Amino acid sequence: MSWALFLGCTVPVRNLNYEAAVRKTAAGLGLELADLPGFGCCGFPLKSLSSEQALVLTVRNLALAQADGRDVVAVCSACAATLSEAEHVMSRDPDLAARVNERLAEIGLSYRGGVKVRHYTRLIHEEIGPERIREAVVRPLDGGRFAPHYGCHYLKPAEAMDHFDSPEDPRSLTVLIEALGAEAVEYPGLKDCCGGGVLGTDEDLAQRMAFGKLERIDQMGLTGLVVICPFCNVMFEGQQKTMAKKFGSKIKVPLFFYPQLLGLALGFTPEELGFKHNRIKDKDFLKAFEPAKG
Repeated sequence: MSWALFLGCTVPVRNLNYEAAVRKTAAGLGLELADLPGFGCCGFPLKSLSSEQALVLTVRNLALAQADGRDVVAVCSACAATLSEAEHVMSRDPDLAARVNERLAEIGLSYRGGVKVRHYTRLIHEEIGPERIREAVVRPLDGGRFAPHYGCHYLKPAEAMDHFDSPEDPRSLTVLIEALGAEAVEYPGLKDCCGGGVLGTDEDLAQRMAFGKLERIDQMGLTGLVVICPFCNVMFEGQQKTMAKKFGSKIKVPLFFYPQLLGLALGFTPEELGFKHNRIKDKDFLKAFEPAKG
C-alpha cells in the first residue's frame, strides 16, 4: 500500500533532516510514500481566526488525497491532528460538510469522506510494529538512553485519533525507541508542552516551558531528547542556545527525530539521515555509525 506524504509547512524549510530520515526509513521498511504536488497548508494557523475557513484549507488536502486514491501520512504532529480532526468533523456534521464542499467546488474538488490520516510514528507503530522493527535492526542502539517527547498534538484530539494511544499514559513512542535496543527513560514532565503554542504571543513563557524540560533532561545525563514534531524541534533545538544564554545555563541536550534513530539502527549512515542539519548532536555517539574509512 502507498500513502500520500504530507510534509506541511515547517519541515521542508527548517527540518530537512527529518524529511531525509522519514524517506530513508520508509524505504528501508518497505513503506511506499508518494508526493502529491498539490498539497498545501494544513490550515492550523488559520483555525483561531476562522475555524470554517481553516477547515476548507484542511479538507482541500484530504480531497486531493482522495482523488489520488491514497490515505495520508503526516510528519508534523499539528498537521496530523488538524487533518484527522477535519475528517472527524466532516463525517459528523453534514451541514458543515456541505458548506465546505460548496467552497471546494469552486476549484473543482469535493470530499466524500473516508481518508485515513496518520502520523508517521503511528504508521510505523501500526503497520510495522515494535517486533518487526526489532527484527530489522542491524545496529542496535545499545547503551543509548533517550527521553521521549510526545508533544501536544500527536495524540489529541483522542477521538479523531481513534484512541490509538493514551494521552494520559502514552507508550507508542517509548516502545518504538526500545525496539531499537535503546532505553526510553521516564522523566518528570514527560507530557509537558514544548511551549511552541504560545511562542507568538509570549516568547518568554514559551522559552521557560521548553528550558524547564531541557534542564531536567540535561541533569539526568541522557543521550538526548527524541521528538516527532518539527515545531517541538524548533523549540528544543532551534532555541536551545538562545535559552541557555538567557537563563545563564550551560545545558547541551542533543536532539533526535525518531526516524533518525530508527535509520541508524537499520544501518543507514548519519549523512544519509541528515545529521549534518542537526544543530545539537552528540558526535561521540554518532561516530559508531559512521562508515569505516578505507
